[in-house]
Amino acid sequence: MSPTARVYGGVDLGGTKIQTAVVGARGKVLGEAREPTPTTGGPLAVAEAITLAMRQATLAADIDPGALTAIGVGSPGEVDEKAGTVAQARNVSGWDGAFPLGPALAEAFGTRVVLGNDVSVATRAEFELGAGKAYKSIIGVFWGTGVGGGLVLDGREWSGRGAAGEIGHMVVRIGGRRCGCGRRGCLEAYAGRASMEAKARRLVKQGEHTALFEIMEKRGRTRLTSGVWERALQDGDKMAGRLIDQAVEALGAGIASANNLLDVEAIVIGGGLGTKLGDPFVERIREAMMPHLFVDDRPPPLLLAALGDLSGAIGAALVAKAKPSG
Repeated sequence: MSPTARVYGGVDLGGTKIQTAVVGARGKVLGEAREPTPTTGGPLAVAEAITLAMRQATLAADIDPGALTAIGVGSPGEVDEKAGTVAQARNVSGWDGAFPLGPALAEAFGTRVVLGNDVSVATRAEFELGAGKAYKSIIGVFWGTGVGGGLVLDGREWSGRGAAGEIGHMVVRIGGRRCGCGRRGCLEAYAGRASMEAKARRLVKQGEHTALFEIMEKRGRTRLTSGVWERALQDGDKMAGRLIDQAVEALGAGIASANNLLDVEAIVIGGGLGTKLGDPFVERIREAMMPHLFVDDRPPPLLLAALGDLSGAIGAALVAKAKPSG
């Protein structure tokens, strides 16, 4: 690699994993790494884990960490781009108040750091380089610890007054299940992995059987990751199947409602569960969406995220590249 070549770091901060990538000027991934998201220690421990994962990605790319032109971070919660802080990242354990994530990483790497919403940057990557590149208007739906949404309308990212795209908090059942946000009936209360795990734990306390937690322990996990759900489904676990069925039903209703409002050209399904379960479940979500579409004679295609688990990290790097310095 030329010593003058521009390379960008990208970080996708999720509820169970931190995915990093080193991306070249044309969007090519030069190296990547992944670390589990810490479950103790709060934001400081998360910042340290991000630093470790980013250094591992630069090692995989065979570059010095100091050679990064800039680093982009896609984060859940309330992101203040100017201050470089993240607050109320509820799907990350122990993260309640505001933490200066941008300045912490800038000090660790000696370069500028740009923050963005995790799902918005992932949607941007799929729009520019992935499954949505043939379209001008898309909804990105990222199904993982929570359910996040991103919007590109007529070729431009749409964030409204700063909070657009929160598809996970569209109501799919009036007075329904309590969501992590404190409200009732949200899509995320039925389809978010964290909510599904909480429901599974309640059912186990009530005497129902499931292999979910046995699989979790065998894999050395502390939470029900996407891989744990996948294995349980493959093994025919009844509780896992029932909870996933409810998630698919809720996703179908929520996505249809969003499209009834926006009428986009395509919908991209990504996130940890979305990419892990793959095309068969994208098709199931499409089938669950159809009864709720107002205009059902020309439904938008539902597409699996082409960049897979790297959508968020690549999108974060693209944001860092696009943001001018100074």
